[in-house]
Amino acid sequence: MTSRRVLVVDDEPYILRSLSYVLRREGLEVHEARTGREALEKVRAHRPGLVFLDAMMPEVSGFEVCQEIKADPSLAGTRVVILTARGQDQDRGRAAGADLYLTKPFSPVRIVEIARDLLEEKGSPSPGPAPRGPSA
Repeated sequence: MTSRRVLVVDDEPYILRSLSYVLRREGLEVHEARTGREALEKVRAHRPGLVFLDAMMPEVSGFEVCQEIKADPSLAGTRVVILTARGQDQDRGRAAGADLYLTKPFSPVRIVEIARDLLEEKGSPSPGPAPRGPSA
């Protein structure tokens, strides 16, 4: 697993492009997926150290993708951040095994902080839903 490799998964093109842009600007290798099925294929193919994963997608939800990643021993160590506009889904994110749950909207600064913290294994950043602020 490459610690500088990130997968961004969102069915909203604007969010996908925005997140990918700020992460690439930080020198990370970024891969993209628009569906849950595509996300699972790309996680297995590219072995990212971190996945930013939209919770609500057609066909396969982000929660289901997270559960599959966390259940696969060959993907041990893959960190998952679930992104959603619905704050009430936080418990579902935890139950799915997410390392962090972040409520939209969030700032690009916060995304970069989370990526740095999780990829550098500094420990877990402060839990969502706070969209801004320093990580713990």
